[in-house]
Amino acid sequence: MSEKKVRVRFAPSPTGALHIGGVRTALYNYLFAKQNGGDMILRIEDTDSNRFVPGAEKYIIESLEWLGIKFDEGVNYGGNYGPYRQSERREIYKKYVDQLLDSGKAYIAFDTPEELDAKRNEIQNFQYDASTRQGMRNSLTLSSEEVDDLIKNGHQYVVRMKIEPNEDVVVKDLIRGDVVINSSILDDKVLYKSADQLPTYHLANIVDDHLMEVTHVIRGEEWLPSAPLHVLLYRAFEWDSPEFAHLPLLLKPDGNGKLSKRDGDRLGFPVFPLEWKDPKTGDISSGYRESGYLPEAVINFLALLGWNPGNNQELLSMSELIHQFSLTNCSKSGAKFDYEKGKWFNHKYIQTTSNEELADMFEPVMAEHGVSAPKDTIVKVISMVKDRVSFVKDLWDQASFFFVAPTSYDEKTRKKRWKADSADMMTQLMSVISGVENFSSENTEAIVKAWIEENGYHLGNVMNAFRLALVGEGKGPHIFDITEILGKEETIRRLNNAILVMG
Repeated sequence: MSEKKVRVRFAPSPTGALHIGGVRTALYNYLFAKQNGGDMILRIEDTDSNRFVPGAEKYIIESLEWLGIKFDEGVNYGGNYGPYRQSERREIYKKYVDQLLDSGKAYIAFDTPEELDAKRNEIQNFQYDASTRQGMRNSLTLSSEEVDDLIKNGHQYVVRMKIEPNEDVVVKDLIRGDVVINSSILDDKVLYKSADQLPTYHLANIVDDHLMEVTHVIRGEEWLPSAPLHVLLYRAFEWDSPEFAHLPLLLKPDGNGKLSKRDGDRLGFPVFPLEWKDPKTGDISSGYRESGYLPEAVINFLALLGWNPGNNQELLSMSELIHQFSLTNCSKSGAKFDYEKGKWFNHKYIQTTSNEELADMFEPVMAEHGVSAPKDTIVKVISMVKDRVSFVKDLWDQASFFFVAPTSYDEKTRKKRWKADSADMMTQLMSVISGVENFSSENTEAIVKAWIEENGYHLGNVMNAFRLALVGEGKGPHIFDITEILGKEETIRRLNNAILVMG
């Protein structure tokens, strides 16, 4: 196995939006494949036609592309092992269903839903297995003639795996070590349904992983109970099993249990990578992209939920993650979804993103507020305030006064900062500013401070009133950096307006 080229797969079902836990599974597969010079496959598991949701497949692909998780082959990418949608592979699966039946490793069952419900009512904790199958309607209890007649007459059936009891099944897991399950607790799982002529998840995955030469199956902990059956299926086909790694669950930020969409709705954070509109209900769920997260921040945040690099480093680029990732450093226990930490990562990545890129992202926010400005002005403004925000949209709260003059003044700041003599000082300040030739921050500051000193004014009183006049409240970067962006005329206009309004 180790001599083969590493090949992993991400195999989501198109049943709705891609959960953030699924994104993390895709990410870990990607990191493992890239670190080992391997390939990553995108396979769509759409054998359950009842749960298919239009638009879900496209959503999955767009989400992962936005995050920078790239596939080497699969749906939308091509490759030599297709088709990559399971619904397009039904003829392939039928061959392997027949192989299991011919070898006696599986059998046909005709039990109706009503008959199965009756058994469940009759036997507490009923399980279709070696202890009960002899009392059911299947090819182990019916003659071959009866079986043929039932099929010929159109009776629907399923094919079940014939699991031999009381055998220890060993699942070799790269994260958890050897997991041993006794086969007596397993039921004879359905592998194929005649109703839609499609296999169930269990058989389809085994066949596809084998034919696509998958070497490592890295998936969520929720699939661990299925692993013993998959090991038995590989054995039944006399195929080499891939190596398994079952990732820890993503847990609620508070309390116990698995992270759900309800947790996001309750606490106000997304659990989907992109905004999702449910085609049936029309309900819209928030996404990380539309909420203003940078893809690099989401990747970094997710990578550290259930894995650590073995040092104190928290900020890791994709290339650093690929270099440092190791399944042996994955946790066995679940990881609490600390969404506040996700905001922290976004803040850090905004700080390291170029002002030009942030300006491109901020321009649509400005447009929503009906304002525009030259690109170089927006770049300068962002350089002054980006350290104060966690999201691009928050730049408006920090910088709107650069583009829209205040029409009212924060009452609390006004009471504290606008003194009885403030109007007189601001009138004088207008006269000083009107005489400034070079309106750079440094030059204007030197001239204004010299005027304050000459007149014996209190520096804080002048500057606080000046800031209130320009901004409308007591916030913002260095006051003379603000005046340089606003320009002389606008600075004087705002001072004049403040005097008129506040007196």
